[in-house]
Amino acid sequence: MFDSLSEKLESVFKKLRGQGLMTEENIKDALREVRLALLEADVNFKVVKEFIESVRTKSIGIEVLQSLSPGQQIIRIVHDELVLVMGGGSDNALDLAAKPPVAVMLVGLQGAGKTTTCGKLGRHLKGLKRRPLLVPADVYRPAAIEQLKIVGSQLGLEVFNSSADQKPVDICIAAMKYAELNGYDTVILDTAVRH
Repeated sequence: MFDSLSEKLESVFKKLRGQGLMTEENIKDALREVRLALLEADVNFKVVKEFIESVRTKSIGIEVLQSLSPGQQIIRIVHDELVLVMGGGSDNALDLAAKPPVAVMLVGLQGAGKTTTCGKLGRHLKGLKRRPLLVPADVYRPAAIEQLKIVGSQLGLEVFNSSADQKPVDICIAAMKYAELNGYDTVILDTAVRH
């Protein structure tokens, strides 16, 4: 998904780089293509609408910096807005202040890398002196449970024992009880999302 979005945005930006002068019409055309790219990447319509409006407002009547061409200027504005939409510039640390064990559920599109991210997040939390437990709750994707076990093993993280014949909700409930009884302060749930 991100590769496709990157390619489409890069195509829009290539067209902009060739512009010697940015006009309201150029900006309108570019933002139309950016809007389509975001919608095709399944970004929520309201998020896209707000994003495009914010970029349009900042682009119209901008003073072009001497070090940037007009095309580079709009690319900078789009970049800055994407960073803001993705949570950049704000404190986006996990709130782990709740009574342990704290559940962290990973959700996202199929194939987005949730299982690998579970391992990376577990390693990060371990580095912060937390005691994470990885929980394979994706019983629908072949080998998802085994993949998380391998990732956990490689990173020195415990992986809760589950099987494909269990229900995801039952796995999560049992994992939370296990974590509480065994001193784990963070439970990272790898889900199939759609189920």
